[in-house]
Amino acid sequence: MKKEKKQQLKKIRDKIDKIDEKILSLLNQRAEQAKKTTNLKVDSVYDPKREKEVLSKLAGKKSGTLSPPAIEQVYGEILSACREVQAPIQVSFLGPEGSNTDEVAKKQFGSSASFYSQPTILDVLAAVENEESQYGIVPLENTIEGPVVETLDGLIEKNVSIVSQIQLKISHYLMSQEKDIKNISKVYSHPQALAQCKKYLKKTLPNADLIETQSTARAAQIVSGKKKVAAIAPRPCSLLYSLNIIDKNIQDNPSNRTMFALVEKKIIEPVVLKNSKVSVAFSLDHKPGSLHECLKPFRAYNINLTKIQSRPSKKNDWDYLFFIDFLVEKNLKEAEKCLKTLRGVTPFLKVLGVFA
Repeated sequence: MKKEKKQQLKKIRDKIDKIDEKILSLLNQRAEQAKKTTNLKVDSVYDPKREKEVLSKLAGKKSGTLSPPAIEQVYGEILSACREVQAPIQVSFLGPEGSNTDEVAKKQFGSSASFYSQPTILDVLAAVENEESQYGIVPLENTIEGPVVETLDGLIEKNVSIVSQIQLKISHYLMSQEKDIKNISKVYSHPQALAQCKKYLKKTLPNADLIETQSTARAAQIVSGKKKVAAIAPRPCSLLYSLNIIDKNIQDNPSNRTMFALVEKKIIEPVVLKNSKVSVAFSLDHKPGSLHECLKPFRAYNINLTKIQSRPSKKNDWDYLFFIDFLVEKNLKEAEKCLKTLRGVTPFLKVLGVFA
């Protein structure tokens, strides 16, 4: 019986070896075709809209044994390898290693890209602006705590443009050198993470000092090797920084999600396209009805707003910038007219990005 099973196993493995040879041959053919497109692409070998379409189409096919997430993961790496054949890609992210931004960067670009950890959001954007990295990944907005203000400020200050947005479900873990939560007197984390876990912290660690850090992964790095302190950070940080997981999924809302922005250096003003989302920021004249005047074009041209937020401009007291996202479907001409009208009624307007 054992001999028969060994023979069956050998036959299966021989088939697998032949299939692997075919896959390798096809992968090399795909890489060759990808290489041919390099000179035909206008700006960059990375086209997030095209790659999203490829992954979505493949994940939507009836695949038999493989699940859609598994297909996306495998083909994500194939796309990454083909990009490397075309041209190397450098990506900066809010670090250190193990942060949610790091996870998004690697998921988006695969293991063939080169990744550079940056200590702050502004450092990520500066690396892109100064062409130290072609792309940067920064947290943009959370479903519970709203916009990440450092990112909004940086998008105004730096000469960068949003080319894509990526959503990630966020799970927070309490980790420490300690094993007993009763020994914790201080908790380190990014302000957003602390806010997303405030009910948990109030209930389980009411007397602990809460200390803000530049990122969740930096918090884990700080508490590594220290006693009586803990960090709120993503799960991979426990392995990276040799920390014990004291509690998991401590976020107050189980549907906690963060939107991340993928940015590149702005060379020219982004062009409004069909079936895209446009993100803009603008200021107001100090006179009655100025906000109404800025919003009127969207009503007049039947443009759907998906977001409107305000943020102090930091230039003058009580002076605000407004951040708006709107959808462009087939109504391209109307969207262009809307944007042109908006430019005429505001003293400052910056297109932050056009993306799928």
